[in-house]
Amino acid sequence: MERTHKAFIKKIAPQAQQLEQEYGILASISIAQAVLESDWGKSELSTQYNNFFGVKAVAGQPSASLATKEYENNQWVTINASFRVYDSWQSSMLDHAQLLVNGTTDNPQRYATVVQATDYKSAANGLVAGGYATDPTYAKKIIQMIETYHLYRYDNK
Repeated sequence: MERTHKAFIKKIAPQAQQLEQEYGILASISIAQAVLESDWGKSELSTQYNNFFGVKAVAGQPSASLATKEYENNQWVTINASFRVYDSWQSSMLDHAQLLVNGTTDNPQRYATVVQATDYKSAANGLVAGGYATDPTYAKKIIQMIETYHLYRYDNK
């Protein structure tokens, strides 16, 4: 494992474990999503705006408009989207946990299967079922990240 990868995991794992205790989101899921969505904390969204999870902004929230790839109609397209801006990466992790627990305005149960999951595979598939990402291989990528870096070691469930 690259030293920078190890350092990123070490940096965010304690926060992920604390959030698992408080909200029930498996630490491995939080870590894997942060790694995947922020490119190990190196993406513009994470370095400039402390957004580790690609969380989009709603009206009235601090936001930044950035280009992103979405999978629509069986193809990848680039769109501009408004993403949440956070004052710290810890705030991003907290907001992510709260989003999974509280769902969205139109569907408060959107990520219920993620929260209730006792294993990372069920949780990863729950993210896709809830529509967290448009990438049809998102669950596979999350599971592969968890298994490659043994992120399940951080789970308390």
